[in-house]
Amino acid sequence: MKQTEVAIIGAGPIGLEMAVACKRAGVSSVQIEAGAIGSTMGWWAPGTRYFSSPERIAIAGVPLVVAGEEKATREDYLHYLRQVAAQFALDVRTFERVVEIERDGEFFVLRTVKSAHGVGGIEEQRRVEMRAQEDPTLRKASASASGVRKYRVKKVVLAIGNMHTPRMVGVLGEGLGHVSHYLEDPHKYFGRQVVIVGGRNSAVEAAIRLYRAGAKVTLCQREQELERERIKYWILPELEWLIEQGLIGFEAGVEVREITEDKVIFGRGTERIEVVADLVLLLTGYVQDASLFEMLGVELGHEERRPRFDGKTMETNVPGVFVAGTAIGGSAARTKVFIENAHEHVERIVRAIAGREVAVREKAVFEGNEES
Repeated sequence: MKQTEVAIIGAGPIGLEMAVACKRAGVSSVQIEAGAIGSTMGWWAPGTRYFSSPERIAIAGVPLVVAGEEKATREDYLHYLRQVAAQFALDVRTFERVVEIERDGEFFVLRTVKSAHGVGGIEEQRRVEMRAQEDPTLRKASASASGVRKYRVKKVVLAIGNMHTPRMVGVLGEGLGHVSHYLEDPHKYFGRQVVIVGGRNSAVEAAIRLYRAGAKVTLCQREQELERERIKYWILPELEWLIEQGLIGFEAGVEVREITEDKVIFGRGTERIEVVADLVLLLTGYVQDASLFEMLGVELGHEERRPRFDGKTMETNVPGVFVAGTAIGGSAARTKVFIENAHEHVERIVRAIAGREVAVREKAVFEGNEES
């Protein structure tokens, strides 16, 4: 059994920054990740571009340099995260999933098993659906079977993110094979009639990208009008123009009632609306898997099930258990925590654990240039 001071669960940007900060502070740590480094980004569509500028999402004081001085793509950022992990020789245990955490006196004992993929994405959705049908006693047995690794630590940092499984619409036909909650490579959608459900950035960006890829797109949303304040300012004019020209179909103030093999049935009050669809994208957001919080006894509050924590230290109601990054948001309907405003979480946690200040990046002032 490996023993160390801190276990960092999750190897996304803030998790990696946490590991670097621990190293700088002389605090021993091990990092455990269910998939690859930056796992959540792994299931984004190729070429997805960050809304935030490079200096905002750079971590650990390492500059993020992008060709053409543009905003980073998914591929740019994954490459950058690998380089940071290599530069600081971080001890990241990828493709290990934490399945149990127990208190043992002043320590925590973590048990992990091998994992084929990280959280989020189509594979994770299938895993969750399959495990929901399993006998709970079999889950307990699998967690104690041979091949399980154990870690004994004094502190646990949960940097697990919050985009784990889709926010389900809950209508007949949602489980059909041509329906997905994830945008894949735009090439897949060429020549197809695609209905996209959702009205915020992910849905809007998908509509524009798929139109450019040669799909016939209809964007459908519950709101009566485009949510101008929630759509990125450099995307909104283009979307409005495409809708005005009839190049992207648009149905506002509608709710999904049923999905069939060849269409989506919406309702607008008493009105029934049918939209032909070869493929359906339900881009209605994602929810957090809170099982690790629950194992540890972390209190989850509000409808969004946000973990309770001290804003000065990021320590939860469970002594020795900290939360960082977007994980603090629970299953928030509207994201308010991003990479760029979570760097301070790392500094607070290291200060609480090591009793000293460790700067994680060069300070910069971005007021007046709102992005995320």
